[in-house]
Amino acid sequence: MKYLALVLFCLWVISEVLAAQEAASESFAERLVAAANHRTTLTVRYDPAYVVLDYPGGDVPPDTGVCTDEVIRAYRALGIDLQKLVHEDMKATFSAYPKLWGLKRPDKNIDHRRVPNLETLFRRSGAEIKEGSEFLPGDLVTWDLNGNGLWHIGMVVDDDTFVHNIGGGPVLTKGIRQWKVLGHFRFQPEGR
Repeated sequence: MKYLALVLFCLWVISEVLAAQEAASESFAERLVAAANHRTTLTVRYDPAYVVLDYPGGDVPPDTGVCTDEVIRAYRALGIDLQKLVHEDMKATFSAYPKLWGLKRPDKNIDHRRVPNLETLFRRSGAEIKEGSEFLPGDLVTWDLNGNGLWHIGMVVDDDTFVHNIGGGPVLTKGIRQWKVLGHFRFQPEGR
């Protein structure tokens, strides 16, 4: 009887811990979606120019940016600096990152603003979601827009709707599968 009570107590504790973890995860996703949705209320001119940035916490001017900048800014609103995370991971494991731009070493000004580098960070962090899985609010999706390596990224806000900047500033768009999906990620750094 003592053992049964102990087992039941342990099961109750485990269920409480799991419920708390799930609530924290949902809270993170909700905050991330709110930050992404807020981005759609701002005027941002599409501008892919290389800009020398502060480090850490550097950002291009607030009225400019590309698709990656919307993701970067949504995460930054939650205190997560993708510039720093990408740069530190690239410094530690430069060979794990794509060699598409002829770089010989990491560049803290641009590396986090490139979709393939974000994909690499997310994969290396264990954030990749199995192909065919449901898209949930806060998930990140990467696409090939034209079948020739024109990369793009956006954040799921509900069902089939996502926030992205494809040239006209941050907007909500329906149709996650309208382009070839390259990656699906649920990136939540530990402790968030």
